Amino acid sequence: MKSLSLQSFDIPSRPKIVSILDDLSRASVAVIGDFCLDIYWTIDRSASEVSIETGLRTEPVRLQRYAPGGAGNVVMNLAALGIQQVYPVGVLGNDPFGRELWRLLQIPHVNGVGLIWQDEGWATPTYIKPCVNNQELSRIDLGNFNRPSEVAERELFGKLEDILGEVSVVLINHQVTGSIHDSQSFRQRLEQVISRHPNLTFIIDSRGYHESYPKGVHKLNDREVMRACGKPVEADAAVGLEDLVQQAQNLCERWKSPLVVTRGERGCLVLPGDKPRQIFGLHLPGPTDPVGAGDTFSSALAATISTGASLIEAASIANIAAAVTAQKLLQTGTASRDEILELGLRADCVFHPELAECPHRAGYFDESEIEIITEQLPVLNIRHAVFDHDGTISTLREGWEKIMEPMMIKSILGKHHETADETLFHRVRNSVSELIDRTTGIQTISQMCELVHLIRHFGFLPEGEILSAVEYKSIFNKELVALVNRRLAKLDSGELAISDFTLKGAVPFLRALKEAGVLLYLASGTDEEDVRREAKRLGYADVFDDRIYGSIGEVTKDAKKVVIERIFNEVSGAANQLVTFGDGPVEMRETARRGAFAVGVASDELRRFGMNPEKRTRLIRAGANALVPDFSQWQKLWGVLHLPSRKICRIPNSTVPVCEFAD
Repeated sequence: MKSLSLQSFDIPSRPKIVSILDDLSRASVAVIGDFCLDIYWTIDRSASEVSIETGLRTEPVRLQRYAPGGAGNVVMNLAALGIQQVYPVGVLGNDPFGRELWRLLQIPHVNGVGLIWQDEGWATPTYIKPCVNNQELSRIDLGNFNRPSEVAERELFGKLEDILGEVSVVLINHQVTGSIHDSQSFRQRLEQVISRHPNLTFIIDSRGYHESYPKGVHKLNDREVMRACGKPVEADAAVGLEDLVQQAQNLCERWKSPLVVTRGERGCLVLPGDKPRQIFGLHLPGPTDPVGAGDTFSSALAATISTGASLIEAASIANIAAAVTAQKLLQTGTASRDEILELGLRADCVFHPELAECPHRAGYFDESEIEIITEQLPVLNIRHAVFDHDGTISTLREGWEKIMEPMMIKSILGKHHETADETLFHRVRNSVSELIDRTTGIQTISQMCELVHLIRHFGFLPEGEILSAVEYKSIFNKELVALVNRRLAKLDSGELAISDFTLKGAVPFLRALKEAGVLLYLASGTDEEDVRREAKRLGYADVFDDRIYGSIGEVTKDAKKVVIERIFNEVSGAANQLVTFGDGPVEMRETARRGAFAVGVASDELRRFGMNPEKRTRLIRAGANALVPDFSQWQKLWGVLHLPSRKICRIPNSTVPVCEFAD
């Protein structure tokens, strides 16, 4: 069983998110740190020539782009959040790059009174990133040998003292070699400023100088925590949660200050005092790019604290903001108020990532095969049960992936399907496999919409030859229905029985639930007509009465979401009355989002009993409260769900157990 006890914090409610974000327009933040310029040069060698002077080939720049970096990017993030005033405080070199950075920072809500110029001994930190054919070459850095002068330091701190009366939060930023923080006198002066202003919140985001500024909120990533404690972690090694929490607690004690520890896609930890809090990362479909996400996190943390939000609320909002930026590819992105609100209202968490990836840490109920994920089981009063169909009850469609994958590959490659070389074929196949893995459990029509995007991405088919999502779904369904019909024919002929196409124990469990008075719902991403037909052929459609729902061909009307929302409205939000069973992440996320109880069915569809490890990982990350490999131990599952007490009896000459229920 899990040895570490961490209190988790859910995404704030809609009213809370709206309230905090609305208050940003009244917030003011100072940013003191390393103001840099990022330069992107796109080199086109088609215009290259041999230099007469050197005999070397030239590197012609076709496109150039300039953007604030370091503390400058933090300022841009704060401005994107719509806060009332941002005060950058730092040193610029009196050079062309400094003047360009100054120009870029002349935007609404940014007051540059705290930026000073140093003529000698300071080059504006500049990072030139040449790129050829979308591949970045060696970076050219300026400013690594900077040292602030005594005159510059005195002027900077004079400006800072004036600014501190206008703000409630100061973000201390340190990111580069050649930083103002490399000066010992600068660090001493800044530490004295912190001590003289105990009513201001100082947030320290530094790659190497947290020890110099102990009195503040320390924001570090997991590797920085380990390095600060003398336990550096290799670049390709994971940072274990237990060790991370222990070392973070040691730093809290050492600095007598709270910590916020970012963990990339795994969210963050907040250590405001005696008990660490865990904020889960967000499930982000599609590719991501972490560049700039750390700056966005720091900016949103500072801005929301400036509104009076608690540290745990601020970290949760910052976690959402960083996820917004992570979805912006090939750019140092920012997150606006509206983008944070939109993602925060629809986002799903990635729950218990460590447990999901470590089956040896599983804990089980009463020596059974029922894995308990949540540390404390809620008191349930189950009145409604939603079941997914394929892979949860029925295995008629087992192997659908083996039909969808080649169909998608052929659709992407078109006439190149027969001639594609091995490298190209595997590149397409990997993209298709990723798509199927990411979308398992959603409506087929939604998967086909993703396929259309992938076809356009690869670009092998002319636009006029690309079919609609509905047409691609029809192609897939034709092949899949043929497989299902062959299996049903074997059922009709007596070659196979119903038990050969249903998960072990599923049908007896369904009938016991109905006898107990639980209202049963069947909700599937498969077309509704097919769901009803297959449930009837397998002999259990009657337990659902007329509550069988499937896809109706509209992307926005997912049957699982619609049914769960409908039940939730019927029970007036009483989450303890609803349980969902499913082998896909969609139903787990929809149930977790509403605080109801989700039972993941990590089924091995080929054997129809036993655990599928890949499903286990997906279901835990999607929010399952408990896991079963099948329903063979449904009597023990009955106890987990606090269903009415029962005794099992059998009808003579029948293999189906019947339950009698106590009053």
